[in-house]
Amino acid sequence: MNDATPQRTSPPITRHLIDGRWTAPTGAGRVQLSNPATGEPSGWLAVGSAGDVDAAVKSATRAFEHGWRDTALADRIEVLERLVRVISTRREDFAQLISREIGAPIDFARAQQVDTAVRHIEATVEAARSLSPTVASPTYPADVVVYEPIGVAALITPWNWPLNQVVLKVAGALAAGCTIVLKPSELSFRTAILFAECLQDVGIPDGVFNVVVGDGTTGAALSAHPSIGAVSFTGSTATGRAVASSAIATMARLTLELGGKSPNLLFADCDLPTAIRQGVAHAFRNAGQSCNAASRMLIDRAIYDQAVALVVQAADATRVDRPDLPGAHIGPLVSQQQFDRVQAYIAQGVKSGARLIAGGPGSPASHPAGYYCRPTVFADVSPDMAIFQDEIFGPVLTLTPFDTEEEAIALANATRYGLAAFIQTRAPDRALRVAKRLHAGMVQINGASRAPGAPFGGVKQSGVGREAGVWGIRAFQEIKSISGIDQRHRPAVGLTA
Repeated sequence: MNDATPQRTSPPITRHLIDGRWTAPTGAGRVQLSNPATGEPSGWLAVGSAGDVDAAVKSATRAFEHGWRDTALADRIEVLERLVRVISTRREDFAQLISREIGAPIDFARAQQVDTAVRHIEATVEAARSLSPTVASPTYPADVVVYEPIGVAALITPWNWPLNQVVLKVAGALAAGCTIVLKPSELSFRTAILFAECLQDVGIPDGVFNVVVGDGTTGAALSAHPSIGAVSFTGSTATGRAVASSAIATMARLTLELGGKSPNLLFADCDLPTAIRQGVAHAFRNAGQSCNAASRMLIDRAIYDQAVALVVQAADATRVDRPDLPGAHIGPLVSQQQFDRVQAYIAQGVKSGARLIAGGPGSPASHPAGYYCRPTVFADVSPDMAIFQDEIFGPVLTLTPFDTEEEAIALANATRYGLAAFIQTRAPDRALRVAKRLHAGMVQINGASRAPGAPFGGVKQSGVGREAGVWGIRAFQEIKSISGIDQRHRPAVGLTA
């Protein structure tokens, strides 16, 4: 591949990328957009039609059948390595765009939204190098298992981590040998357009990667398309059900990363100041707009009063400010709809009898315009309350006491979600014992971060399947068993020993 980076002019933001060309949408639908920091209109999005989706899927199908599926793994890895370099050169462009588009504070946009996305691609590259497309049977030399790309992958991504969620899916699908049609959220599609420019600069063949912008109707047309081999969706559980219903009609492979209501268990022997500081920060990170946010803090009653006081201090110290300003603060929510949703849950928490100990309804006095929300904490929250059960997707934290380890586990598992969980204790045996009993796809102990390439996903109504690393690649591959291979032909299926 050529290391030269071609110069391109940025396409209008209301165009699709289909078969290597920027094309105008054919539909008549429009979505009005607004600036999260001010609430003022910021443009509009032309909605992709079913015809646009069909053109993109046909382009991806041709690219799959006529070259990409047969590319060597080393060549696909090289594409991803080049992509890392191109994104890194445009780091500030991405950070500024994400900050404006979803209201993420600029320092957070740089360090978390962009830099973490680059690490996701690097982890996929490392995982891809460790994989073999063919596995021999240790007992039957004439039998092999072959991993083959599943076909055209439909990737439907959310707005809250607009680059991370795109690269998690795209890197895995490309490494697997699939071609792609991406439908990003209408609230963060400009980030996806910039990402598409980067892939073009890498020199990816026409049709291997396509983007169709639009709203939920566009995503529905894509997930239901009969030529799609795999559907990977990240978003709400309600929308995930609709996507699953569409995809099952064609038996497409399905990966769903959905909602969460993640518990954070604080035992009496934990490092309480650290646990509170990290727990509150995690709950409010990205203005609480993360599916794995530690939004339910379950606290040993022996330390409950002390913990409540520390949480109030941490919440009151959480600064809310404009996304274009440097510093460790949280920005606005993404939209009026999201602001109204969070405000409704805060009002519901007050009405249910939970004890409001920080924040509350409305915007901070310093930011009456835009979609800013006060960092809010409720204490004495019980499992029958909606704020305990429902994913709020805003800077709202609930506190609930427990008396025993058994009760802590029961409370942690007492929602329909099972994405992430967090444990704070100085007892390693307890940490492992509790981790095994939590209904969650991911458990983090004492502030530990997940390793790069670790599987991301949940159980129950938090989704189906896993993303990242080896798991993110295999999600886009079929398993084929071949029996009776002549020893002389073993190199033809990738076996040399």
